[in-house]
Amino acid sequence: MARATWIMTRIEDFLGDWVVRHRWWIILLTVPAIGLAAWGIRHLHINNDTRVFFGEQNPQYQALKALEHTFSNEQNVLFIVAPKDGNVFTRQTWTAIAELTDAGWQVPYSSRVNSVANYQYTRGEGDDLIVEALVSDPETMSDDQFETARKVTLAQQTILNRLISPSGHVAGVFVSLAMPPEHRRATPEVAKAATEILEDVRRRYPQIDFYLTGSVMVDQAFGEASKRDFATLAPAMFFTMAIIIGLALRSFFGVLAALTVIALSMLTGLGLAGWMGIPLTAASASGPGLILTLAVADCVHILSTMLHLMREGVPRRKAIARAVQINLKAVFLTSITTVIGFLSLNFSESPPFRDLGNMVGLGVMAAFFCSVLLLPALMAVLPCSAGPDQKNHIRIHCDKLASVVIRRVNALFPLTLVLGLVASLGMVRIELNDNFLTYFDETFAFRRATDFLIENLGGWDIIEYPLSSGESGGVADPNYLTTLDEFAQWYRRQPKVIHVGTFSDTMKRLNRDMHGGDEAYHGIPDSRELAAQYLLLYELSLPFGHDLNNQIDVDRDTSRFTVMFESMSAQELHEIDDKASEWLRANAPPHMHISGTGLSLIWADITHRNIRSMLKGSFGALFLISIIMTAALRSFRLGLISLVPNLLPPAMAFGVWGLINGQVGLALSVVVAMTIGIVVDDTVHFLSKYDRARREHEMTPAQAVRYAFQTVGTAMWVTTVALVAGFSLLTLSRYRMSSEMGLMCAIVIALALLMDFLLLPSLLLKIDRRGDKLAAAKKSQQDRQDGCL
Repeated sequence: MARATWIMTRIEDFLGDWVVRHRWWIILLTVPAIGLAAWGIRHLHINNDTRVFFGEQNPQYQALKALEHTFSNEQNVLFIVAPKDGNVFTRQTWTAIAELTDAGWQVPYSSRVNSVANYQYTRGEGDDLIVEALVSDPETMSDDQFETARKVTLAQQTILNRLISPSGHVAGVFVSLAMPPEHRRATPEVAKAATEILEDVRRRYPQIDFYLTGSVMVDQAFGEASKRDFATLAPAMFFTMAIIIGLALRSFFGVLAALTVIALSMLTGLGLAGWMGIPLTAASASGPGLILTLAVADCVHILSTMLHLMREGVPRRKAIARAVQINLKAVFLTSITTVIGFLSLNFSESPPFRDLGNMVGLGVMAAFFCSVLLLPALMAVLPCSAGPDQKNHIRIHCDKLASVVIRRVNALFPLTLVLGLVASLGMVRIELNDNFLTYFDETFAFRRATDFLIENLGGWDIIEYPLSSGESGGVADPNYLTTLDEFAQWYRRQPKVIHVGTFSDTMKRLNRDMHGGDEAYHGIPDSRELAAQYLLLYELSLPFGHDLNNQIDVDRDTSRFTVMFESMSAQELHEIDDKASEWLRANAPPHMHISGTGLSLIWADITHRNIRSMLKGSFGALFLISIIMTAALRSFRLGLISLVPNLLPPAMAFGVWGLINGQVGLALSVVVAMTIGIVVDDTVHFLSKYDRARREHEMTPAQAVRYAFQTVGTAMWVTTVALVAGFSLLTLSRYRMSSEMGLMCAIVIALALLMDFLLLPSLLLKIDRRGDKLAAAKKSQQDRQDGCL
């Protein structure tokens, strides 16, 4: 440790003068190096796949991929048809549905189109099974025929709340898609084609409302959110940082140099991310803006020190060198702790947050090197003057605050500590809940369409079960089919269940139809051979695009069991799946003992999984930061003291969140890891100045606290305002994950400044007694000398 301290001291004494002497070489070499790194931006691409949020090791995601490999992929587009007269069974509406059904085959990668217009209605004629569309030509049908079609259609349990609402006022056209494995480019292609079809039917059928949703439109919305945030938030943050730096420094060339450094830092971080193959997602698209915001702090500390020295009469280049010397250790510590905090996001279960952490970490390191090398080199060549020594109101207020803290320490210490603990109690009200649908606000057409879908046609939350019969061809076994049917009946009795799709319903319908439509035979066939014959006859009668591969596997061993719900919370989804698994264990053979899968369940679980993993990352980051702080300050006591004002703000912020919102999703599960390296910045600067005052100037704790307020209080205030403003701009995002993350980070950082201004100095005054005896002895010796004189 002593060796490392000696090296750091030597670098502090040497670096500032070296940069000033070699300023032109640094500029000439740094700019091309940054340009080479930034060239990687051309490799950046937007990943609009919803499933990018799930790690490959996620067991539920693996289960979903296994189900889709057995049957079919979940990708689809859904057109919703809502006639303004509230009746689907009219000639015009049915014609529109039929046209949409035909147009669905023109959507790229379409593999199946289902609607009430091509629903394959079965009936028996003697020993023959007739399979045909319920309505073949709506133009020639009479009103009576449409009324008959209504009665028959609304009696088909397999399509209610899927292809048509129970009241017959809304219908849907499902287009299933066989998307390529890498469908980054396919998603916009499909979304564009579907949107063009939608606009065409809207123009030709003004009496009907049309909506467009589906999993592909979800992916497209994620891509749109990434583009919006990337294109709007980074420029807004840059503009905001320019204003804040300008007000803080009041130096044109200082602001110019600072903006150059933070812009180059952002380009370097993005470029290095591009070289590493990191994609832009709805989560990582905020990375450029975060780099801009975090890069401000280093620039402000160095430039404010330089300008302060110049106003005291120190020559410009000497002031630059001295500013680097004074701030190097603190800037290095704040940069490395911020990097550690963001790199701890690599513990996240969700890859986009790992990408965000790596991107911002690279940008922050670039900002550090630019701040201690390029920034002072630029200031050494730019014709910068400090300007008049105007009254610094912030510094005056910081000095007054120091007086209050020193004078009222006995009251402030317990008051701030109790305030922090009481605010943290709100965490008990927090409920872990997530629904990726609500990530998007109503400005997204997909969100409006999906809300209409949930309210009028069917639910969005789905759980699926690949239920095995235990043998090849076993789906025709009456015992297996009976278990399926009993499971379906159990599920239909559960609250919020609006549709259950099971292969046993198909076999029950076939058994009835092959007995002349007699409802007494609406049940499971008596023998396996009979069920197999019905299945074969049915499959041979189905037209192209209506096979059963999405319901049963090729080996006829396993069938797909699908349950659709009204809007459900994450907790409710977990509870119903646990009950279903319990029912299977109690009533089904061992090969059917399985838990559900599906995107809704994975999203419901990802927050729990991510919080568990991020707790490891946060504790690991906190442990490393504590070691670094202890080593840098050369005091185990100060290292421990630094933990208190850094741990309380996240706890307080989540307590406040629990009181005003109560819902924590995937975005907020990474906030502690993100902010733990940021909030320590002010603590580092305050403690470093405090420690300098104690060691170099032999001040008492009260004097050292006042010195820290005077020397770094203004910069702490300015950088906190910059950080809060930058993160607050994320709340303007139309993507809830970014807006919630930004709001929570802003709250944490604001509370951190409060703790650093009130609790930290109180702790130091109460606990730090280093050298007091030595100071007293020196004072006594000086008094004796004065007496002798």
